[in-house]
Amino acid sequence: MKPAVLQVALDLLELKRAVPIAREAIRSGADWIEAGTPLIKSEGMQVIRTLRDQFPDTTIVADMKIADTGTMEVEMAAKAGANIVCILADADDSVIAEAVRAARLYGVRLMADLINVRDPVARAKTLETLGVDIIVAHVGIDQQMIGKNSLDLLNSLTGEVHIPIAVAGGLDAVTAGQAIRSGADIIIVGGWIVRSADVVGSTQKIRESMDNPSVQPPEKKDLDEEIHSILMQVSTPNISDAMHRKGAMPGIVSVCGNVKMAGKAVTVQTFAGDWAKPVEAIDVAKKGDVLVINNDSGIHVAPWGELATLSAIQKGVAGVVIDGAVRDIDDIRAMKFPLFARAIVPNAGEPKGFGEINTEITCGGQSVNPGDWIVGDESGVVVIPRERAYELARRALEVKKTEARIREEIRQGSTLSTVSELIKWEKK
Repeated sequence: MKPAVLQVALDLLELKRAVPIAREAIRSGADWIEAGTPLIKSEGMQVIRTLRDQFPDTTIVADMKIADTGTMEVEMAAKAGANIVCILADADDSVIAEAVRAARLYGVRLMADLINVRDPVARAKTLETLGVDIIVAHVGIDQQMIGKNSLDLLNSLTGEVHIPIAVAGGLDAVTAGQAIRSGADIIIVGGWIVRSADVVGSTQKIRESMDNPSVQPPEKKDLDEEIHSILMQVSTPNISDAMHRKGAMPGIVSVCGNVKMAGKAVTVQTFAGDWAKPVEAIDVAKKGDVLVINNDSGIHVAPWGELATLSAIQKGVAGVVIDGAVRDIDDIRAMKFPLFARAIVPNAGEPKGFGEINTEITCGGQSVNPGDWIVGDESGVVVIPRERAYELARRALEVKKTEARIREEIRQGSTLSTVSELIKWEKK
C-alpha cells in the first residue's frame, strides 16, 4: 500500500510569497505543490513556470478549475510545466472528454473537483468512465464556513470509484488523519499550512497525522460551545474584517482595559439612568450571557455600577455593554470585569422600572436582538447576528490565520506594503 500524498495548495495572490512557503513545505514532508486558483488568476501561467523552475523534481498541480475550453486550458498548464491539471467535475461531458484527450496528448493527469456537485457519487462514477485520473472530494471555503464537511463527502465516495480520491477543504492535523482512515489517497491542505506562522511545524504535524492515522479526533463540542471557543480566540478587528466592517459599536470602549468577553445577548432597553431593568436582566441572564443595554436619552446618569457588577459576576454573566454611562469604576476595575460603555459619570439614576428586557434594541448604532453574539476586547465591541454566528466566527479565524502568516513575513524582514503588493493592487 503506497503512503498517502500530501498536496499543499498555495491559495495566495502573491507569487513571491508562495515560493518560500512551498520550499518550506517540501522540506517538511509535502509531496505535491498546487498552484491555487487565486494564485493562477493573480499571476497567470508564470506561477506554473516558476514552480517548475524552482522545484524540478516535485509534482506540480495546476488548479485551473476548468469549466470550458478543456483542450486549451490543459495545454497551456501542461506546457507551463504542470504534471496534474484540475477541472471542475460539473463541467459538461464534452469539456471533460476534450480535457482528457488533451491530458493524454501532453502527458499530464486530470483531477476533477467535485465542489458543489449535486450528486457527487454518480458524477464521480461518470468521470471515471470518461477517463479522469483523480477525483477530489472538495468542500469550498464558503461552504465550510456554514458547516459543510469535506470528510462527509469523502465518506460518501469511498469504495464507489477505482481511481485515486483526494480530499480538500479545511483539513488540519486532526482531520488529515481522519481522512486517511476514511480511504483518501491524497490529502490537500491549504490554509492550515499556507497561513501558518510556522509552515515547517504545521506541515510536519499534517505529515505525522497522515502517517499515524490511528489517533482519534477530540470529542465534538455542541454548536454554541464551538462558537464561543472560536470567538474567544479571535479579536474584534478579526471579526470586523470577516463582516466587511459591519457590526462594530463606535464610541463604546472597555472601561477595565485588557479584558475579553463573548456570549449571547440579553438585551435591555432603559431610559435616562433608570437602573431597574438592567439589574432585573441579571436574573434573566444565563451563565455566559452578555447584557446589552441601551440607556436612551443621554450619558449624564449611570444605570450601572459596582453592586450591579458584583451581582452579574455572581450570576456568571460574561460581560456588559452599555450605550450610556457607568460609575464606580475603581471598584469595577479591581474586579477585572468585561464592562463596555460610552461614558463614566458619578451620578446614579433611579429604579423606576421603565423599559423592556429581551426585545430588539439599538446599541452603539447597531441593531441587537436577543441571542445575537456579542464580542468585546480592548479594540471595542462587535455584534454578530445569531443566524450567522458560526459562519462569521469561522471567517474571523481565517482572518487571524492570514494575519499570523503576514506577521511572520514582516518579522523575517518584509514590510506590510511589500507583502500586500499594495502598488500592484491599487484601484485603477
